[in-house]
Parts: sequence; C-alpha cells; structure tokens
Amino acid sequence: MIKISEFQAKEVVNILDGKRLGQIADLEIDLKVGRVEAIVVPGEGRFFGLIQGSAEHVIPWRNIVKIGKDVVLVRLEETLRLESKRIDEEK
Repeated sequence: MIKISEFQAKEVVNILDGKRLGQIADLEIDLKVGRVEAIVVPGEGRFFGLIQGSAEHVIPWRNIVKIGKDVVLVRLEETLRLESKRIDEEK
C-alpha cells in the first residue's frame, strides 16, 4: 500500500524518451468502481496549476509501467508526438 502523499512525491519519467515529466499533482478516480483511472502531471512551467505553462499530462493508469521507490515509469507516446510537432512548427 502507498499513501497519496508518498505517491505525489515520486518523479514521473517516460520510458520511451527518458524525459522527466514532473511530479504527480492529482489523480483521476472513478468513484463508482473505486479505481484510479489516471495520474495528472503539470506541464512545464506549472506548479500544481498555479503558474501558466504548457498543458498538463493526463496519463491513463494502464500506461504506468512500474512504480518504484523514487520514480513512476510511464509509457507515453503522446509526448513524443507533441515534441516533434512543436519542432516542426518552429521551423
């Protein structure tokens, strides 16, 4: 078992590109079935939604690969597509 406060202290890392996404700010929970559906990580330049920046990452629970002592490893292909799209737009 793990407390939410302990879970929020972990760094979230995308295993597909090694990018650190940040720390968990929130959870999406399905109250009807009592199940965590997703974790929410603020985008760059945001801290618990207080400072404007890029959009937050809503990561479905099924995309969590491993919950370790200090990190949560996720498989998030959307980040790769978003980053490549931004690079193309800057050209």
